[in-house]
Amino acid sequence: MSDVTALFWDVGGVILSNGWDRGARAAAAKKFGIDWEEFQDRHELASPAFETGRITLDTYLQRTVFYRKRSFTREEFTDFIFAQSEEFPESRAVLSDVAATGKYLQATINNEPLELNERRIRQFNLRRELKAFFSSCYLGVRKPDEGIYKLALEVTQRSPDECLFIDDRELNLECAQQLRMRTIHFKNAAQLRRDLVASGVSIPEI
Repeated sequence: MSDVTALFWDVGGVILSNGWDRGARAAAAKKFGIDWEEFQDRHELASPAFETGRITLDTYLQRTVFYRKRSFTREEFTDFIFAQSEEFPESRAVLSDVAATGKYLQATINNEPLELNERRIRQFNLRRELKAFFSSCYLGVRKPDEGIYKLALEVTQRSPDECLFIDDRELNLECAQQLRMRTIHFKNAAQLRRDLVASGVSIPEI
């Protein structure tokens, strides 16, 4: 088997918190007094286009929240969305330790709407360790569609067996495995570090 030359990371749920997941939407519904079921139904309809860059944040908000008069502003709601993001310091330390070896290409394969993706890249300086962002909003395709993994492999000119993909969702890993990529199911930072070492990745064991 080939040595690992590239690591592809999910972002939400691994390096950072999920940016706009079900829990964050439920908290928004409670805070702003929005009917949860109606909001969730509208989100499910708008989400595929939102995450693949076919509609903007403004259009998403119009379809899911501001289709009727509200007692709060778009700015207040948008600020709440952006405030949900936080870093997982222990996972970030693993990412940084791998980057410090200088031996691997590191990039993302992640599902994220454009405005949130770019804000999180800037806010948490993800460019410090990651050299490319194979994000759904740029590629027009989402995990677990095999197209997103194929694009990452083709653009980086890597064979699947030299690539390691890290994600917290098993379905996303299954689709990568079908393309013969190596995978790690992320549960916590200590387990991630152990599994990287077991996969032959040069990283200090702690």
